[in-house]
Amino acid sequence: MIDKPLKLSIITCAEGELMHERERHRIILSAVQGKPVATVAELIELTGVSEATVRRDIAALHVEKRLRRVRGGAESLHPPQRGVLAGRPFSVNDSMHVVEKTAIAREAAALCEDNDDIIVNGGTTTFRMVPLLAQRRLHVLTNSFPVATHLLEHSQNDVAIVGGAIYREHGIVLSAGRDDATDAFCARRMFMGAHSVGRHGIMESDPLILQSERRLMDRADELIVLADSSKFERRSALVLCPLHRIDVLVTDEGISDEALKMLEVADVRVVVARTTDTELRSTG
Repeated sequence: MIDKPLKLSIITCAEGELMHERERHRIILSAVQGKPVATVAELIELTGVSEATVRRDIAALHVEKRLRRVRGGAESLHPPQRGVLAGRPFSVNDSMHVVEKTAIAREAAALCEDNDDIIVNGGTTTFRMVPLLAQRRLHVLTNSFPVATHLLEHSQNDVAIVGGAIYREHGIVLSAGRDDATDAFCARRMFMGAHSVGRHGIMESDPLILQSERRLMDRADELIVLADSSKFERRSALVLCPLHRIDVLVTDEGISDEALKMLEVADVRVVVARTTDTELRSTG
């Protein structure tokens, strides 16, 4: 079962909040499924509303018996049995920075050529490349269940998916071992998202994701990172690779001059995606 991307209905409320109650509830419920406890502070960041509104939402969902209210946050009534990955669930991430991700994916897909052998890692920005990749004839290896499913249903691409356990909330397949088809594939390019980007390099949120992505990176000649400008404002303790390992980084117009200078010093080619009117209308 694959998480369906969320589509947010934006309205203006009397109290100044921007997100409809029903959509906030969907995001909150998805967040508590992705980790043992989702804190009030995390839910404020995800929804962009006030602390009072988040606490009212938690109380309402608790009364409806859709989650359990706990001190400082909320937890799922039925947490997953397997250990969960760090980071937000796919469905939550997919509702954020939609315009920027769409523009970035367009520029990244334009770097592909027919008959390319490519690797596409799991993530909401790389997933937005998929409708464009479906128009090509490519050989694709991915650890993303949504990417593989879409390409199989809507394209003539050759698709391979790594073996391992499917993490439903994140939409990715991860293996703790090495017998997962990765070593049998050699790619011209790898397209990869990122938890965050800083002076130490590309950072990830979970050791298992980091291990999997390093193995995929080893199978590609060129590394292309898709990172919207918000990724330069976040941090993690886990460094996936240094900046100089990146060949191309595709971002949006919100990237700061400081971040651009940091990438220039590391000799990273930067592609800044300009948002089109069509993309603004389709996501507005």
